[in-house]
Amino acid sequence: MDFKYHLETAWKLTLQYIAPLIFMTLALIVISFITLGILGPVAMAGYMHSILLLIREGREPKVQDIFLHMRLFFPLLLFGIVIFIITLIGIMFLFLPGVVFVLAVSFCCIYMLPLMTDRNLGLMDAIKESFTIVTKEQPVDHVVVFILFVGISAIGSSVFIGSLFTQPLATLFLMSVYNRLDKPAPQTPPKPPPSPAPLNGQ
Repeated sequence: MDFKYHLETAWKLTLQYIAPLIFMTLALIVISFITLGILGPVAMAGYMHSILLLIREGREPKVQDIFLHMRLFFPLLLFGIVIFIITLIGIMFLFLPGVVFVLAVSFCCIYMLPLMTDRNLGLMDAIKESFTIVTKEQPVDHVVVFILFVGISAIGSSVFIGSLFTQPLATLFLMSVYNRLDKPAPQTPPKPPPSPAPLNGQ
């Protein structure tokens, strides 16, 4: 996997569309906060799909994009409740297993939301497909993708203003990787051939 290509793509698009990305990220954070996280997953689904369209079609992100997939509200809410209960039980009895469970689910479901919005897969089908991708197709690469996505997001999460920049950067990186799944790696332009050596005496 060409991590340099994906990171450069994310960086360039973040700078190019910084204003609409900041507004959309701000709306995502505010909506998640005022609804106590209830609308967070479905808003993130619209957020990711909007960024995927930016990568594929050069379509400028819009704040209203985060509401485009409200049909996924109940499946994602149910999924979130189940994960929350299992995590809470794990943390109550043994803290470490609870943390490991959260990390494992987050890793296995890293492509779940784009699969649901882009390919219109149901919740269980999206989970299965995401699990298949991260475990059977270069799993080490997807571990690195997960670490980079979480790491970039976490860098800005400690400061509210910082997250307005790092969240779109991290999501652009993840959607760039998703967009290249099952596609050949981007070709780098060939280097020009070296100039012929001068002939003796010339």
